[in-house]
Amino acid sequence: MPSIANQVKHSSDVVDFKFDYTALGWLETGEVITSSTWVVPVGITQDSETQDSTTATIWVSGGTDGVDYLCTNTILTDGGRTKVISFYVQVRDC
Repeated sequence: MPSIANQVKHSSDVVDFKFDYTALGWLETGEVITSSTWVVPVGITQDSETQDSTTATIWVSGGTDGVDYLCTNTILTDGGRTKVISFYVQVRDC
């Protein structure tokens, strides 16, 4: 499963993480995202999610200082592809 750079947030932050699958080189020319699903572990809150033809965005809040949370996004495309990326949201209050 491909991974991207870890993301850092404060436990009080409400932040978004947006991934452009075209910029990441994971969509063919003209290919579009038809669905996006997020998996977020217990301990951090998924507030909302959005998608468009080339990007998937998640908004998260909470978490415990010093804990890393593995979040995973799975997209399906009109080209019949499934792409999965994972990243850690590192909660750091310092």
